[in-house]
Amino acid sequence: MAIAIGLLIPLLGTMLGAAFVFLMKDEMSPRLQKSLLGFASGVMMAASVWSLLIPAMEMEEANGAWSVLPAAVGFLMGMGFLLLIDELTPHLHIGTDKPEGPRSHLSRTAMLALAVTIHNLPEGMAVGVVFAGAENGTAGLSLASALAVSIGIAIQNVPEGTIISMPMRAAGNSKWRSFLIGSLSGAVEPIGGVAIILLASLMTPVLPYMLAFAAGAMFYVVIEELIPEASEGEHSNLSTIGFAIGFVLMMVLDVVMG
Repeated sequence: MAIAIGLLIPLLGTMLGAAFVFLMKDEMSPRLQKSLLGFASGVMMAASVWSLLIPAMEMEEANGAWSVLPAAVGFLMGMGFLLLIDELTPHLHIGTDKPEGPRSHLSRTAMLALAVTIHNLPEGMAVGVVFAGAENGTAGLSLASALAVSIGIAIQNVPEGTIISMPMRAAGNSKWRSFLIGSLSGAVEPIGGVAIILLASLMTPVLPYMLAFAAGAMFYVVIEELIPEASEGEHSNLSTIGFAIGFVLMMVLDVVMG
């Protein structure tokens, strides 16, 4: 039951953020968008380090200096996996008009939704793998620390849901359609989480690799998408402040609840 709740919490965060489309009349201000992008980046980076990479190395501490190997291999595999998906999937990032990936006849809305799905997939994987680690008694991972990751991802999903639904509304979609698209963008997270938990139960020896894989995938999203979008143009200092707040909040959550 606790695992099911933990997998659904991030989706609820996305839905809450998407619901802001009913309260906000105009487009999101650039200042607020920069702050929220920075905040999301900070949360994801802290979760990757404290909740994924460090436990991956702690699981292999009996191997001495070689304990870092599964974390290094898994991290690079996660980065490579997201790079491959990025190259093979037609998608459009918020704030740009130039699609990425192979050419397609998909609508702007569909490509925006695909971009968000790519973004949310590693977050779902991260939540799933920490719950799998807690269930297996992995060193450094408890049910409370797994819940902290879930809550941290949910917190950063609130602004993420808003960032998705507001441009959808500005593009001419109705409020309800914008809300549904913003909410559904987070549906891949519990799906990805369940898939990872099932895989982990079958392949416990590779759990350190899976923890680092999720970290690498999250790092890819932050470096490839969030930080560039947060840093370009004016008000980039606000994204830096948002990053610091998000990083510290996730770090404190992990340590206090772990």
